[in-house]
Amino acid sequence: MKNEMEIIFDAISDNEGFARVAVSAFVSHLNPTLEEISDIKTAVSEAVTNCIIHGYENLYGYGRPGEIPAARRTVNPGKVQILCMLEEGVLHIQVTDQGKGMENVEQAMEPLFTTKPELERSGMGFAFMEAFMDDLEVESTPGEGTTVRMKKKIGLGGWIGGEE
Repeated sequence: MKNEMEIIFDAISDNEGFARVAVSAFVSHLNPTLEEISDIKTAVSEAVTNCIIHGYENLYGYGRPGEIPAARRTVNPGKVQILCMLEEGVLHIQVTDQGKGMENVEQAMEPLFTTKPELERSGMGFAFMEAFMDDLEVESTPGEGTTVRMKKKIGLGGWIGGEE
């Protein structure tokens, strides 16, 4: 059976937790393990945070208020869209923004690479998504936005098409 969910929300830091919980609740009827839920929540959190901080450059809520200049604390309008689909025990997650996009996706995906060192960002967002999900794809167009697609097999057994 196939099941789908779509949520669209403002690109502000307060909504990161909402996104984590919403996706976790969507898979709850499959009785995922605590580790699977934790993996999903972490990956969704990283993807949504990237949309907010890098896509729209909404830094409010992600640094110490005294360290972020007032002009950078202004919230830029923008939405984050999450599409989820469950099919045959596999969770498909797509997180999209229509922000500034990336010039070099490969560089952005390198561990420890960050464009926001002043926020003490670790540059590990994509590395965490890769580690906690079974598959990760990133597409980005400068000036148009970024889409992150992730997959995770829920429950016991091998990965899609793999041996169990």
